[in-house]
Amino acid sequence: MSIYPYTARSIRGKEIELEEYKGKVLLIVNTASKCGFTHQYSDLQKLYERYEDRGFQILGFPSNQFGEQEPGTNEEVNVFCQINYGVTFPLFEKVEVKGENKHPLFTHLTEQAGFEGFDMNHSSGKLLQSMLESKDPEALNNDEIKWNFTKFLIDREGNVITRFESTVDPLDIEPAIEALL
Repeated sequence: MSIYPYTARSIRGKEIELEEYKGKVLLIVNTASKCGFTHQYSDLQKLYERYEDRGFQILGFPSNQFGEQEPGTNEEVNVFCQINYGVTFPLFEKVEVKGENKHPLFTHLTEQAGFEGFDMNHSSGKLLQSMLESKDPEALNNDEIKWNFTKFLIDREGNVITRFESTVDPLDIEPAIEALL
């Protein structure tokens, strides 16, 4: 099943049918403004600018579920992203991306592309693994999103192709994006 039956509210509150992105390659990312991975906004914007004219879109979904690292209002998030990272790709209202109240889109994404572990060759992968082992060991045994900046690559038909954990830099995803374009 594709992502097209789902809807989400833009950061300005407009209901968006994801079918509007039919025919485009998408990267769906859960984001946060006060995270150690927040710098990824910069590379996400670079990818967006590089490939937008070839049918590529990034959809950013702020969430405050990981260390309360997205405490601001939707307007504050939008301003932060524009001023600090020049973000022009679509941002959506803050959502829950795990747990009982997670947005239906994220239920679909995690069902289609489960958690396969962190890259233990990456220092942040070791840090996240250790943190979850000590604070929430059950989290390592399910497909829920583990942290901010988990990324899902979607093909032009709306199918989830793969999942990239927080530790994967957006520019490292570029070959996978190019293959779908």
